[in-house]
Amino acid sequence: MPDQLAAHIRFPHRRLKLDTLVRLRWLAVGGQTAALLVVYIGFGYALPAGLAFSLVALSAWLNVFLKIRWPSSTRLSESAATLQLAYDILQMSGLLFLTGGLGNPFSVLLIAPVMVSATALSAMQTIILGVLATLCASLLAILHLPLPWPNGEVFSLPLIYSVGFWIALVTTLGFMATYAFRVAEEARQLADALAATELVLAREQHLNALDGLATAAAHELGTPLATIYLVAKELSDEFEKGDLRGEDVALIRSQAERCRNILRQLTSLSSDEDTTYQRMPVSQLLEDVVAPHRGFGISLNISASGQGMEPVGSRNAAIRYGLGNILENAVDFASETVDVSASWDDETVAITIRDDGNGFAPEVLARLGDPYVSARGRKSNSRDEDSGLGLGFFIAKTLLERTGAKLYLENRPPPTHGALIRVTWPRSAIESTGSMDAKPFAHHKM
Repeated sequence: MPDQLAAHIRFPHRRLKLDTLVRLRWLAVGGQTAALLVVYIGFGYALPAGLAFSLVALSAWLNVFLKIRWPSSTRLSESAATLQLAYDILQMSGLLFLTGGLGNPFSVLLIAPVMVSATALSAMQTIILGVLATLCASLLAILHLPLPWPNGEVFSLPLIYSVGFWIALVTTLGFMATYAFRVAEEARQLADALAATELVLAREQHLNALDGLATAAAHELGTPLATIYLVAKELSDEFEKGDLRGEDVALIRSQAERCRNILRQLTSLSSDEDTTYQRMPVSQLLEDVVAPHRGFGISLNISASGQGMEPVGSRNAAIRYGLGNILENAVDFASETVDVSASWDDETVAITIRDDGNGFAPEVLARLGDPYVSARGRKSNSRDEDSGLGLGFFIAKTLLERTGAKLYLENRPPPTHGALIRVTWPRSAIESTGSMDAKPFAHHKM
């Protein structure tokens, strides 16, 4: 079950909070302001202070605008975060252009925005920012104003040193970005795995709670159902044969008996008392599942075929309940026909249920089986539109998966229409008494 659930889960890259980038930019503004004041006022070095402080002020005003325009808790999209980090690279490059280019020891700070991207954004966004930082470093190696120096002297680095520093900067950029991205990606994968595990555990907790509710409901409803059944039985003797009222009473009696059988199945799911030693072939299993759903105006077609001997396994209330719930949904949603078929070979056993209704809604197909996800609207002459909460299918799916089954859900390909649900087991699970009886549910006793 975890593997099947993980296949439907798509965790996006962790999106940066706006407040995170704003705080980092305030840190950069403070550091840049302090460095410019120390160099310009403290050391008295000549530099284009007006332009330099204007670039710093631009970052400050950008932060003020962002704080006013959006709340601090805003999560940025990858494109928005990339644009802000690209601005930080360009702003830092502008300051370095005014203060000596790569000869300025603070040029290593070009790496910082790329490191932030590597830890929080996707690989493509990090590559884009890395290429931008490399282009800026390449331009700064050639085009820049002189490095501020005392007494009006001009400081220039040897060409070989400048080339070596550019290579070291670009190499460090690539290595650090790759390293940071891989470490962050492993952390993201671990977080995704833990999130998927939590979802699986939540599904199990839902089912455990529903097991208890089923037992309680069966206990509470048993007495009134017995009373209804007894009264209906007595009333049936009061009407003559052919009286329509007698037919209605007989219908009430039969449906009350069916409710009692359903409640007995529900209570047996959480106990070992359901284990029987009677074995049954797959074709007989289909007959047992289909029998309660005949007579509702839908044509039910059964077929069973395969290679080799027909699989024979022990009776299992969980399998009967799970398949019965899926078949009941198919009957509700079908227009005229529901096909139930079984096939097998030396390794697997598959049971397929097809209906000719409207099929599954595309937007919920990947989420079917989760609690409170309704698969599709029911027919207007059957039940209220979109009345289901998806709990019945959730219970059926989870119970079947506990017996070793895998469920495949899809819409039938054109020109046919409707839904198709295929349930497959390893043949050894069907034929093994240990895996087909009620023992897998022993740990859910109430």
